[in-house]
Amino acid sequence: MRQYYVYILASRPGSAIYVGVTNNLVRRVFEHKNGTADSFTKRYGINRLVYFEVYDSVYQAIQREKNLKHWPRSWKAKMIAQSNAEWRDLYGEIASP
Repeated sequence: MRQYYVYILASRPGSAIYVGVTNNLVRRVFEHKNGTADSFTKRYGINRLVYFEVYDSVYQAIQREKNLKHWPRSWKAKMIAQSNAEWRDLYGEIASP
């Protein structure tokens, strides 16, 4: 069964954030970290994975991404802080073998 991920990246706590969706979270975050992903994250150095959700349906993941993109920044920051209060980079946890 394929899984889909809605993820949030930040450069540091309280900084600009980016919301995206992918079917391969490790690969996509790796692309952001290495500057091969879209220009917004590259331009602002947004490459720290601070939050993600897992879905079985691509439709649900895309809908959730759209909803989050319309949320005020303060709501997204509060959601991140509830599960990752220090806004630490979660990439090491998902990329380790």
